[in-house]
Amino acid sequence: MFGSLTNFESLFDELRRMEQDMDELFGRWAAPAGIRSVSRGAFPPTNIGATANTVDVYLFAPGLDPKGINLSIQQNLLLVSGERRLPVEEKATYYRQERFGGEFRRVITLPEDVKADRVEAKYRDGILQIACSATKRRGRAKSRFGN
Repeated sequence: MFGSLTNFESLFDELRRMEQDMDELFGRWAAPAGIRSVSRGAFPPTNIGATANTVDVYLFAPGLDPKGINLSIQQNLLLVSGERRLPVEEKATYYRQERFGGEFRRVITLPEDVKADRVEAKYRDGILQIACSATKRRGRAKSRFGN
């Protein structure tokens, strides 16, 4: 396999090709790296939290044009889509590219009590924050032990 390689450049080309082949073979089914990780290719990474009367969704998406972000809620599904454009140097040879560029789409299931007509979104410092109003939530069920 490596017998025909004569210099380091062709060695790196061969390694890059093998890496791409392995990514194609195993990349689609790879499990997340940890409990807090998302599956490979999920963009933008997301945090979701809730308070007594809101559900807050944070999408970490630096470098986006806020005008190109599309939001919609249908039933209890939040759809976020857009495009991330990355500068590409045509004459450069890339040995590794880890930043995602191109169109993206995330579908996030929200609690059923979210009011689709009461949603606010703002994009600041690369973070898209979406605040969804919800009906007043009941506190956790309390149980008493003993007396």
